[in-house]
Amino acid sequence: MPSRPALQDAGEAPEGAMLAGDIRALRKARGLTISEVAIRLGRSVGWVSQIERGLSVPSLGDLRALAGLFGVPLSLFFAHDVADDAERGVIVRAGRRRILGTSDSGLVEELLSPDLGGSFELLRSVFAPGAELADLANRPTEEAGYIVSGRFDIEIAGNWHHLAEGDSFRFSSKPFRWKNPGTEPAVVIWVVSPPVY
Repeated sequence: MPSRPALQDAGEAPEGAMLAGDIRALRKARGLTISEVAIRLGRSVGWVSQIERGLSVPSLGDLRALAGLFGVPLSLFFAHDVADDAERGVIVRAGRRRILGTSDSGLVEELLSPDLGGSFELLRSVFAPGAELADLANRPTEEAGYIVSGRFDIEIAGNWHHLAEGDSFRFSSKPFRWKNPGTEPAVVIWVVSPPVY
């Protein structure tokens, strides 16, 4: 996999408007109210509201707490610079994708969507050889995927499907798990609606 730019330095703040939208989208995707988030973080409702409206930028410590609350990697909150302001929120260049996960986990995902706003998210998922999601996942989403390369097995509602390059799938609110049975990485373009990251 080609190398990607590193996350911003801890001293650099993520882009305010994009960050605000991502935090709001994550809160809504988790079915939480602003009050519930405030209570869980030990913060005021006003603080959470200001963060979601882009009026305040949370500290790195606050971002860690938000990542823990939403169950997402901290790296999700860091956007890469956009060379052209006209592209912000519209275009994601190949070398400027937000990276989610690590190769140690067996799954590295790149956010292809400009942000988590909107009705779906688009991801480029790279599954290491032998990687698997052992426990069933079940989320209130509609999901679809296209296998770009490699072999990819997915169990949907108790049925295993063995997929290869060019195959695709779609399911809605059904339990699923996956594995890469091959000796090469499997690359899958994955769409999730509504966004869950």
